[in-house]
Amino acid sequence: MTRDTSQISRRTALQTVVGAALVSGAGCLSSDENTTTNGKTPIDSQGVLQRVAVDGTALVVELAADADVDQINLIQPSGELFGQRNVAAGAQQVSFELGTSYTPGEYSVVALSGDETVIETPFSIEPNLRIIEMGIGRNHPQKMWSGAEDEISEEAFVSVENQGSGPDALTKLLFLGDVPYPSDKQGTNYASNDDISGIYDPESDSEVDEIVIAPEEQIRIYSSRSPFAFVPGAGTSCIDEQQTGEFEVVVKTRVSSDNISEIYNIQYSASEEPDNCEIFISEA
Repeated sequence: MTRDTSQISRRTALQTVVGAALVSGAGCLSSDENTTTNGKTPIDSQGVLQRVAVDGTALVVELAADADVDQINLIQPSGELFGQRNVAAGAQQVSFELGTSYTPGEYSVVALSGDETVIETPFSIEPNLRIIEMGIGRNHPQKMWSGAEDEISEEAFVSVENQGSGPDALTKLLFLGDVPYPSDKQGTNYASNDDISGIYDPESDSEVDEIVIAPEEQIRIYSSRSPFAFVPGAGTSCIDEQQTGEFEVVVKTRVSSDNISEIYNIQYSASEEPDNCEIFISEA
């Protein structure tokens, strides 16, 4: 992540602030009361800022063609400077790389001309994640990567949605409870190990440290530690009677203050072999 750390006086940055009616939304700002300039709707009453939005992991600020602005500052929720960008003559866009280690909250975008503040607008940068679906590879091979059937059948997919206005990183995937091979001490025992994410990346064919999710994006991640493998002496094995239980899927994140999780019911069919029962999952 690129972040300018040079200091600037907030009093100087905010002096002669021009009032404006501003609306904050998920990923962008807009105002219906302003006129369109160059095909875009300005977000301030003067038409200086045409667009403020998070694209991927970067905050993008677009200016009007005739904007008399030579610098854009981005102020953190704490009031400290996050970064500043000079606006070259004729340029209409600057960007700030947020990465996935920023502080979520309400930022301020300040447009300056010399020492004068032309406009300041608030902008919320905060992820809002939730699990929207999960399933087992053996029951949903079409939602898994292209791989060996016996490998996919022991793994799971989890779909995550970011309804917020900021990017985040998914750093750990856990299956806790009555799954065949859980992530805690009853199974693979990596729940407290910071060096193991439990997330498989088909493109690199390896376990990765994190998966980045942008605002308004849905992604599907995969387990890498075989939570649905039947392993003698660990977790749950098949018996000659039907079994029912409950498990929790936990996704740890870097930016969000809280991890996301969902509870599911699990049912094992009766089987005379310890690894040959069917598994059925439903929302709890």
